[in-house]
Order: sequence, then structure tokens, then C-alpha cells
Amino acid sequence: MSQSVWDATSLPNFTDVDVANIEADLEKLLKRNQEAIDACVRENTHPTWASLVLPLDQLHDDLNNFWSPIGHLNSVKNTPELRAAYNACLPKLTQYYTDLGQNKALYQAYKTLAQSDAAKSLTTAQSEALTQTIRDFELSGVGLEGESKKRYGEISQRLSELGSQFGENVLDATQAWSKLITDESELSGLPESALAQAKQMAEAKEKDGWLFTLDFPSYMPVMSYADNAALREEMYRAFATRASDQGGDIKFNNAPLIDEILALRHEMAHILGFENYAELSVATKMADNGQQVIDFLEDLAKKSKSSAEQDLAQLTAFAKDENGVETLNAWDMTYYAEKLRQHKYSISQEELRPYFPMNKVLSGLFHVAQTLFGVDIREEKEFDSYNKDLQLFTISKDGEDIARFYLDPYAREAKRGGAWMDSCRTRRRLSDNRLQLPIAYLVCNFTPPIGNKPALLTHDEVTTLFHEFGHGLHHMLTQVDVSSVSGINGVAWDAVELPSQFMENWCYEPEALAHIAGHYETGEPLPQDLLDKMLAAKNFQSGMQMMRQLEFSLFDFRLHMEYQKGISVQSVINDVRRKVAVTTPPEFNRFQNSFSHIFAGGYAAGYYSYKWAEVLSADAFSKFEEDGIFNRDTGARFRDTILANGGSRPAAELFAEFRGREPSTDALLRHSGIAA
Repeated sequence: MSQSVWDATSLPNFTDVDVANIEADLEKLLKRNQEAIDACVRENTHPTWASLVLPLDQLHDDLNNFWSPIGHLNSVKNTPELRAAYNACLPKLTQYYTDLGQNKALYQAYKTLAQSDAAKSLTTAQSEALTQTIRDFELSGVGLEGESKKRYGEISQRLSELGSQFGENVLDATQAWSKLITDESELSGLPESALAQAKQMAEAKEKDGWLFTLDFPSYMPVMSYADNAALREEMYRAFATRASDQGGDIKFNNAPLIDEILALRHEMAHILGFENYAELSVATKMADNGQQVIDFLEDLAKKSKSSAEQDLAQLTAFAKDENGVETLNAWDMTYYAEKLRQHKYSISQEELRPYFPMNKVLSGLFHVAQTLFGVDIREEKEFDSYNKDLQLFTISKDGEDIARFYLDPYAREAKRGGAWMDSCRTRRRLSDNRLQLPIAYLVCNFTPPIGNKPALLTHDEVTTLFHEFGHGLHHMLTQVDVSSVSGINGVAWDAVELPSQFMENWCYEPEALAHIAGHYETGEPLPQDLLDKMLAAKNFQSGMQMMRQLEFSLFDFRLHMEYQKGISVQSVINDVRRKVAVTTPPEFNRFQNSFSHIFAGGYAAGYYSYKWAEVLSADAFSKFEEDGIFNRDTGARFRDTILANGGSRPAAELFAEFRGREPSTDALLRHSGIAA
């Protein structure tokens, strides 16, 4: 058996990142890579996998191993110095990748290899990698000449800057707002955990009272529980107008950036011969064309709308009958929804918190992975870290280490919001036949430990952890040795959410919850009555939640599909809301200005992927409902088809192989409690 690469050099050294020299070091590396690529092309008159692809993979990997900890730190421990160095490097990286994508000689070398006799003996993964690489060259404008080639390069540069700036504006606008409250009577209704957290935050800033911010663990309890409507309104306004001209510091306004991003994406699509950016986006996805995406979303909306309307009618009636509220404002929705949930099911997220201490949830998550996929997970104590809460774990199978992952669980200053999985290292076969093992970053923004209590999660946070871990499993349980289609690489973007949404299902299964939940003081399991209430409340307002996600998806896709000069972003979102939303946010709401998924992440004209993949994940899980949710054979089959193959085979083919048929929306609607 070939040896695996698993030594000190396989983990990033965060503390060794020398911010002052990042730019100079990157320049040296890019220059070396460029010279090596030119030499590789010159020498490859009869390219083979070993002479062309492996050396290039090594160059790409060297660059990734240098840049990955820098990009990661920029997201989780942002400092002015690091941000400046990061932004100075972006144009250089963009230029490098643009030149690479437009390198005609390199493109020709790949095509020559693909058409050679040697290609007939390539593995499935190697063939798919070649096909995707040639396609990506074509989508990077390798065929462009003269002015259009130059313009494509300029657009790529600018889009990279704009995406980074957009994310920074959201982070800065979020951090710029805080509210200190010194009169406890203004905080009635807030649970003990939220008060303790706000108190701890005030103390950290050497202030008396309770400090609230727009970070989710601080914002959400106020919206859900604060009886003080004025406070809810103030926080809602601040949150809904982040990075806009409707509130806060105008210098963080993302509106001009959005207009420029859309115009440049549209121009780029035209240069590459597509009608609009949505069609360019779909070229690498499971969906065949833009119209198919619109039809899919509108069909789901049609099937879900009456359920959402019933949800709203119920909420409105409850607010009026029980509380005498005639008009539900945007900042009242979450508050009265929480009251209605407690009224109907006598349960709240806060009541569940004591039963979900972080360490118990983690051990339950690992138990699920172990039972389903036959892997063991152990924590490493000795490693280079950038924060006291960072953890490192190793995954092994049949006694052999196969992957590692970092877990950075809690919200803090200078860390961007949300939750994500990112690749730190990719599994691949090296030229000396050793195997490089995959490493992932899992990042969340959970409520941190307060006082001497452990971190206690809401059930929503538990679900988020399972979601991100599902992405991690996709990256780490791959059996593919070709880096460009290993793990999540090369997976159609609208299928990439399949493993993550699939894993969420175990958070609602009594058999799994027996391992995930346990009281933080006594270890007692979740009481049966609480479990029953939690499961009964699972689909509470799921019609409204479904329509909200469809609203975001349609807005994103239509914006990129219907773009024309002078388009009003606000009018597109207003029109989508007229058609699918059952509630309309206030005039000042600028949700789009902090929609980082599509303006600073990889989801442009692809946010629909969440719903598309949810159909796949619900349908895949229905197989476990038939066979038993801890059925090891079914788990092994999911591992060996969906997870192990990464991007080496088309997602639709892998799904059909696992399920024995094409996907159907029935399971999703059933799981959401929406009658088809």
C-alpha cells in the first residue's frame, strides 16, 4: 500500500503567517509557478497524465497551501494589517488565474492528451478531470483574442476586488452597530442566556449594563423574545439596512458595488458568448438551462404558497386574538411566531438549550458518522492554533487515518458571520505515488460559553453544525485521488448542498437525538415530552420558510437572467415578492445589500442550489426512512456513491445509482409538512 502524507508540514502554521511579507512571498510563488507552467508546456510535445497533469497539480497545490491559511485568517481573525495584505494580493492572484485560464498552449496540451491513445487508459476520475478542465478553459475565455481578451481580464480583476469589498462592508457595518442598555426593565422577555451573554459582552468592553450587537447570537434572541417593541424595531432596522444608504455609515453602502458587479458579470457572460450571467452559471451545474431553474422554483412556489398563506393567517389571528395586535410589523413577526410556537407546542429554542451542550452534540454527531459511514473521529491536542476555541480532529477508517478537520465554533469580533466549510488541503495522489490526505475548515458562529457554563446550543445551531459537517464529509470521505475532482471539487454547484442538507435529518430522529442531546449538568436525555413537542413543532411555519428561500432564489436568478443596463435591483426583488412572498418587508429593508452569498460568495445565479439539492437530500434520506435511519448498509452505499466519488462522476448519475431512480420532490414537500 502506498504511504500517506501525514506529517507536520501537512497542517497550516497559522502563527507563522508573516503579514508583512505575504505580498512579496506570493509574488515569488506566482513567478515560480508561471515559469514552471511555461516549461511544462514547452517540454510536453506528447503530453501524458504524469508529464502534464501531475506537475501542474503540484503547482496549484503549493499555491493553495500558501494561500489557504491566509484566506482563512482573513475570515476568522480579521485585522487591518491582514486585510490590507489580503486585498493587495487579490489582483495578483486574479491575474495569475486569468492568465492560466487563457493559456492557449496549455489548453492545447490538455486537448492533445484528451485525444491521445494514452487517454483511453485513464481512470474515470482522470477522464472527468480532463473534460472539466477543457470546459473550464473555454469558460475562462481561452478562445478570446485582442480587445475582448484584455477586457475579460479587467472584468475578472474588478469582480474579485468588488466581492472582497462587499464582504468587508457587511462585516464592518455589522460591527459598527451596538447598543448598550443599562435599565434592565427594557429587557423583559429576554431569556437568561441572552442576558448573560449581553452582560459578558458589556464587561469585555469594560461597560456596565447589557451590550447587544448585530451578530446573530445577539440579534436573534432580541427579535424572538424581547417584549420591548421599540428595541426590536431599532435592532431590526439596523440589521435590515446594514451596508446600505438607509441607516448606519454611508461609507459601507453596498448598492453601487451591486450595480457594478451585475454589469460586469453580464458583460463577462456576453464576451463568453452567453446571453446572460445566469446561462453562464448554469453551464457548470446539473440544471440544463436557466428556464429549467425558473420552472423548478416557480413549481415549488405554486405547491407551497397556500401552506405559507395559512401560516401567516394563523400568526396574524394569534397576534390579534391573544395580544390585541392589529398590524404585524416586520420586527413583530419573529416575536409573535415564537409566542405562537410556545402557545401551540409549549416549546422554545431556549428550553432546549440546556440539553445541547457543545461537547455532547459533537460526540452525538461523531456517533452518527461512525455508525453510518464506518469512521472514527478523535481530537488532537497538539497543533498550531489562532484561537483558544479552535479544535482539530482526525478521521480514521479501519484503523487508518484518512482526513482531518478544524472546528472554529463560536461568534466573536473580527470574524465574519454565518457558517461554512472550506477546503484546507485536497486529497490527491502525488507524483511519487504517496497520498495527500484531505483537511477541512468547519466554521460556525454559535453562542459562546457564558461564565462557567459550557456552550449551550439551540436546536437550530445543532442543525447548522450537522449541515457544515455534511459538507466536510463530502470533502473528507472522498476516495478520488485526482485533485480537481476530489471531494467537493468538480461537483456541480447545485448538487454540492446534498450531503450537508442530508445530514440535518438526523437532528430530528429520536434514535439519533438519544446520542446528540443530554442535559449539561445531569446528562439526562431530552425528556420525552420535550422531544415530542420539538418534533411536533418541526414544520412550524415551514410554508413561510419555504417561500422565503424561494424568494431569495428567484431574486438571485432573475437578477442575473434579466439584467440590462439601468436595471433597478429593488424593483426586481419587489416583483419577486409580489409573486411569491406572503409578507412584504418595510420600504427601508435592504436585504440585498448584505446578501453575501451571491455578491461575495460562490452562489451568484446559484442560490437556487439550496432548494435543488434539498430535493435530492430529502429523497436520499427517504431511503433511510425505508431501511432504518442507522442502517449500516445504506450508510455505506451513500458513502461509496455520493461521498466517495466527489466530482469524478456527474451528480445526477451518482444520485440515480444510490436511489435506484431519478429524484422526486415528494419527499421534500412531505418532510416540510407541505401537501403536494
